[in-house]
Amino acid sequence: MTDFKDRERAEEAKFALDEETAFKIAARRNRLLGEWAAGEMNLTQEETDAYKKAVVQADFEEAGDEDVIRKLLGDLTAAECDVSEADIRAKLEECSIEARRQLMSEN
Repeated sequence: MTDFKDRERAEEAKFALDEETAFKIAARRNRLLGEWAAGEMNLTQEETDAYKKAVVQADFEEAGDEDVIRKLLGDLTAAECDVSEADIRAKLEECSIEARRQLMSEN
């Protein structure tokens, strides 16, 4: 019986670690994405720092990436940047890979 309990605890710990890692990767990805979008909008360093935080916060509105994409598309369109939704989705994937790479290299 102890073997089963030990295995159960190990699975729960692994699940919790996987969820925490996914959260960290998404947050870092969103910061990278926010930095890219801020560069497209020619924001100052202070504005860029605030914008990166706003993009991370936008991800808490609903499950998935649509809230972040919607925010970026709206902000970039308002700033009259020539960026499409497809461009944002491609950059999101690029930033996701970079965020995972950065996080794994820290560990």
